[in-house]
Amino acid sequence: MILKDKIMLVTGASRGIGAAIAKKAASEGAFVMVNYLKNNQLADQVVSEIEANGGQAAAIQADVRDVEQVGNMMNQIVDSFGGIDVVVNNALHHFTFNPKTRKTAWELEWKDYDQQIAGSLQGAFQICKAAMPIMKHHMSGRIINIASNLIDFPVVPYHDYSTAKMALLGYTRNLAKELGSFGITVNAVSPGLTNLTDSSSETKEDVREMIIGLTPMHRLAMPEDIAGAVLFLASDWASFITGQCINVDGGLVMN
Repeated sequence: MILKDKIMLVTGASRGIGAAIAKKAASEGAFVMVNYLKNNQLADQVVSEIEANGGQAAAIQADVRDVEQVGNMMNQIVDSFGGIDVVVNNALHHFTFNPKTRKTAWELEWKDYDQQIAGSLQGAFQICKAAMPIMKHHMSGRIINIASNLIDFPVVPYHDYSTAKMALLGYTRNLAKELGSFGITVNAVSPGLTNLTDSSSETKEDVREMIIGLTPMHRLAMPEDIAGAVLFLASDWASFITGQCINVDGGLVMN
């Protein structure tokens, strides 16, 4: 088990990619804190499924944009386990990939950008700020931020969402530069359009087929595909990898 006895926090883990990461991490030996914003029933379902498969997990509520709630959540984790080994910043402000309803560049207001930046960057910032002192004390840690391949290939220009994810990638690389001397790695995973998520639920079939046609592996990502890359970066196998961004999109983006 590549994450045996690791304490992992996954934000936005009650469904979609976050839930897949939580389940896969637990199957590899991690004790997973399943963070959620509102839907405790879905979070409890994730925990129940993990436990039914022999894993360990607990649901924990917090709005990752709120410094007080994040502080309380991190204190609960430290009080229970004495530290935290892995943080996965997956939470984001609600967004759907629907080309028919997206706002064009001239229709967007700053509040649209502000909402996405708060969800992606501010949330990750608050979590990392709370986790960094703990990881520095232990001279060890893994931080993985969920970005998007749209920052490299805006197949559809979702301006506010992609801009927020690009900011998150910049934050990732700056953290990696500063935290490396403390034994902490910071990386990003950029999913392509991923099936079975709330965000992709409104993506029209013609857009799906276009993306599949451009993708060397001729399919869309599944949440478990994203989880695999996250677990690799969280493991000891990736101990000398930091400041990197792995695109998980079947080769649509090649860097």
